Amino acid sequence: MAAADGDNSLDPMSILIDELQNEDIQLRINSINKLSTIALALGVEKTRSELLPLIIDIMYDEDEVLLALAEQLGTFTPLVGGPEYVHYLLPPLELLAVEEEAIVREKAVQSLRAISHEHSPSHLEDHFVPLVKRLVGGDLVNSRISACSLFSVCYPGVSIAIKAELLQCFRDLCSDNSLVVRCAAASNLGDFTKVLEIDDIKSEIIPIFSNLASDEQDSVRLLMVEVCVNIAQLLPQDILEALVMIILCQAAEDTSWRVRYMVAEKFTELQTAVGPEITKTGLVPAFQNLMQDYEPEVRAAASYKLKEFCENLSADYRENVILTKILPFSQELVSDTNQHVRSALASVILGLCPILGKDNTIEHIMPLFLALLRDECSDVRLNVISNLNCMKEVIGIQDLSQFLLPTIMELAEDANWRVRLVIIEYMPLLAGQFGLEFFDAQLHSLCMSWLVDHVYAIREAATNNLKKLVEQFGKEWALAAVIPRVLTLSEAPNYLHRMTTLFCINVLSEVCGQDITTKHMLPTVLYMAGDPVANVRFNVAKSLQKIGSILENSTLQTEVKPILEKLTQDRDVDVKYFAQEALTVLSLGPVSRLMLEEEPMPASAGHEYSPLSI
Repeated sequence: MAAADGDNSLDPMSILIDELQNEDIQLRINSINKLSTIALALGVEKTRSELLPLIIDIMYDEDEVLLALAEQLGTFTPLVGGPEYVHYLLPPLELLAVEEEAIVREKAVQSLRAISHEHSPSHLEDHFVPLVKRLVGGDLVNSRISACSLFSVCYPGVSIAIKAELLQCFRDLCSDNSLVVRCAAASNLGDFTKVLEIDDIKSEIIPIFSNLASDEQDSVRLLMVEVCVNIAQLLPQDILEALVMIILCQAAEDTSWRVRYMVAEKFTELQTAVGPEITKTGLVPAFQNLMQDYEPEVRAAASYKLKEFCENLSADYRENVILTKILPFSQELVSDTNQHVRSALASVILGLCPILGKDNTIEHIMPLFLALLRDECSDVRLNVISNLNCMKEVIGIQDLSQFLLPTIMELAEDANWRVRLVIIEYMPLLAGQFGLEFFDAQLHSLCMSWLVDHVYAIREAATNNLKKLVEQFGKEWALAAVIPRVLTLSEAPNYLHRMTTLFCINVLSEVCGQDITTKHMLPTVLYMAGDPVANVRFNVAKSLQKIGSILENSTLQTEVKPILEKLTQDRDVDVKYFAQEALTVLSLGPVSRLMLEEEPMPASAGHEYSPLSI
């Protein structure tokens, strides 16, 4: 019993020490993650007197361990005795807040911010504020960076005298010689501003804001754009223009494109913050400048904000501003040399249709839309077609078709097959935008005509297009409008068109199902087994193998297999090979099918006369 009494193997502290000394880093991390359990076992007094000093001793450990520790300490307030003793957590967190690894510092600061709310006003002044001052006065840059995030959480709860000291400390950080410290201060200026009184914002923050907005480094200046949003939300309108707008307009014309880009990114937030009157006098000219900026990244960012900016304009001057001050610059962006700018514009330009109404849409937006529809970049075309519904709802399907159909027909019959291919690829999207009735009346014949195009890539794309349209409009539509016209190609004099029938049946069978395939498409495939062209016959064998998986076994036995067996006796070696392959696949299970795949093809079958080569 004496030995048992002296055995401290079950002592939580001893176990923790042993695990923290282990070479396995994952074991040490796991130990840190169990600190709350150990603290519960020790009780609040031993946690304060023994566990926390031990934690301070392990600050030399790996970053992963320190990261886990910083996270754990943010939840430790109840384990040290509640808010009355929460200041005991400050020393280890202060050490973590000056660590070299940024992610460890950030987690420590996050925990410090969390426990700051659990300090009483007296404890804030006695313990938390001195910590902030030590970090501000620290020789290490890391120390001052961490301090920047702590002002907003401790400032509201301290006395006026201490507030004055904190303001001075923050001013010092904003003018620090180190760029990274000034960036950290700039990043936190907005949060700090939110906890200040309006008079302090005017007297203290605006001068700091002005200095940072004129900093020699653009990394600092661009951070001031978001701060400008925060300040603008807090200041009354009567002083907003004089104090903020001058700096904002300077940022919109900054020598660094990164600053101008940030202004474009935050433009609609700024617009909301400053209100309609200042927008009209100050932001509209700034937005015009951004739309014609010489850097494409800035023009693209401004273009993305075009719709939202116009929507947020006051109704009493919105239409006039759009027509006279925004659209003229938009017309230039339609032919911008950078495809990302045009793509950005294409994604939003049709959003102006509901704002401008039918007549203005036809007069001003339609020409831009048609120009973007002809753009050489696929993303531009996709973006503008994807938003076609916005225009359709405003001007109606009839007027839209009057303008759009000539362009579609022009592109669909372009001498360059790649242009025709683009329209085919977007046809399902257009069909969805227009609806079945309009599609049948205006576009259906065009889609079918592509099946007999002289370029194989067009015929292949047209085949896949039919599948997507059937998925959209349903099997009944396919049976009435598509399948009969596809099957008539089986009698075409050109064998390439007859093969297109087979390719269409291959893909349509997937979406039409067993019943339609068996009753309406299978007879044509079986009939084509007697085609005089070998290419057609071996594609019949391949089609039977393809659609055989959805047919009933009785149909396979009575209709499909006899034809395949006949084709195995064909005079053409390629026809015989593919017929035998189809027969084997349809007759045998997965294992035999795998064995078949391992068998080499006959030499001649390796030179399949596919339409791809024609």
